[in-house]
Amino acid sequence: MDQDVLTQIVIDRPRSEVAEYVSDPENATEWNQNIRRAEWTSPKPLSAGSEFAFEAEFMDATFEYRYQVTEYVPGESLVMSSTSGPPMQTSYRFSDTPDGGTKVELRNVAHDADAASALEIDNRQDLAHLKSILEDGGS
Repeated sequence: MDQDVLTQIVIDRPRSEVAEYVSDPENATEWNQNIRRAEWTSPKPLSAGSEFAFEAEFMDATFEYRYQVTEYVPGESLVMSSTSGPPMQTSYRFSDTPDGGTKVELRNVAHDADAASALEIDNRQDLAHLKSILEDGGS
């Protein structure tokens, strides 16, 4: 049965800046603790159909997998599904907050209950790190 993991955070930066940073797979190694390598496997720029290869360490194992973008609305949403490696869908939604910040919603749909529990913990840490990077340079 699919496990739906939703995490969210508010980042005190404009939505366009946050969405642009998160939507660039080359930034993933900076803010996502599990991603060791990220590379484009299709031509830039980002669009529906774009593909990336990732190497990640998760739950004491190393995984290589590919994602394909299934939805991309600049500044609003990014949805990717794995085409190889562990079955997973990852989506990001970006919305303005009343005070000019950005609400980031990170959703993973996994097919493994054990992975879902670990994902929730890791996602909270990753979003906190993302917030630190974008608000004050990672300090």
